[in-house]
Amino acid sequence: MIRYDLRCENGDEFEAWFGSIADYDKQAEAGLVECPHCASTKVVKAPMAPAVRTSRKKEAQKERAVAMAMAAKVREHIKDNFDYVGDKFADEARNMHSGETEERAIWGETTPEQARELAEEGIPAAPLPPELAPTPPKKLN
Repeated sequence: MIRYDLRCENGDEFEAWFGSIADYDKQAEAGLVECPHCASTKVVKAPMAPAVRTSRKKEAQKERAVAMAMAAKVREHIKDNFDYVGDKFADEARNMHSGETEERAIWGETTPEQARELAEEGIPAAPLPPELAPTPPKKLN
């Protein structure tokens, strides 16, 4: 398949897909390529820039792949080494901070208000960016 940017005699621009270069040429010669705006069949290919993969784009793709691999490792580490406490995160963090329970690595959810209260109380907690947060385990009934 090939996509062409096309322009009719009235200056309308549109795009169309063809099975091959030869398909476009045959259809255009037969008057079968029609402008969807004005129905003109006097259509020519508009200038197009080729979709070239530059070394900058390739480098950006490599960097993204490295970042995504690192994020996957972080998610796996959290899943394997932290206790998921669900919506009890604020309570668990307070209990550990006050010495009521033993300190351990935890993760879970809080409301924005709970997170603000933890910060005001001097309890260290930080949100996980979505890219780093593991999928919470399913609740069993």
